[in-house]
Amino acid sequence: MVSLGEDDAEEQDWQERALCAQTDPEAFFPEKGGSTREAKRICSGCEVRAECLDYALAHDERFGIWGGLSERERRRLRRAVS
Repeated sequence: MVSLGEDDAEEQDWQERALCAQTDPEAFFPEKGGSTREAKRICSGCEVRAECLDYALAHDERFGIWGGLSERERRRLRRAVS
C-alpha cells in the first residue's frame, strides 16, 4: 500500500472538490485558438480556484486552464511577480 505524504493528500483533496473534476476535461484544454470561455466560467464558481492556480504555478503547467487563467495569463502573472 502506498502512503500519501501530507502535501499529496492536500493536493488530492482540493482536486476532488474542483468543479472541473465533474465536467468535460476537454473544455479546460481547448485546441489552439479555441475558446476558453466555458472553462473560465466554470472556474469562476469553483471553491478551490486559488489552490488550482497555486498548483499550476508551482508545477509550471504549460497547457490548459488552471485556476481560471490560460497559460498566457499565467505566464504574464509570473513575469509581474518576478
